[in-house]
Amino acid sequence: MAEETKLDPGAAPQFPTDTTGLSTVYTNFCRVNVTPEELVLDFGLNPQVTPTPGEPIKLTHRVVMSFYNAKRLMNALIGVVSQYENTYGPLEIDVQKRVRGRPAFGAGLGGPAPRT
Repeated sequence: MAEETKLDPGAAPQFPTDTTGLSTVYTNFCRVNVTPEELVLDFGLNPQVTPTPGEPIKLTHRVVMSFYNAKRLMNALIGVVSQYENTYGPLEIDVQKRVRGRPAFGAGLGGPAPRT
């Protein structure tokens, strides 16, 4: 008798993938647009710390997906970010709050020791 493969009904299906044409990019900017049927994500690199009027952010990649795939992506990202925060602590996305709690740039790097 042939062996039957038992699948876990709760497990996500695994699909074979071909990564030979895959490229990697870094992005720190994302613009989101929608149509009634699709989600459009435009990615780029913002080299400025603060926005500079007249200097546009160069968009380099566009991802278009259905809202069904967008929801799957959202759930995957929520899971991964939650795992990260459980391991390393919460991520503060408000830059002003992040900066206020840190020492000044260069503090403690070769300068005199702080007084106690």
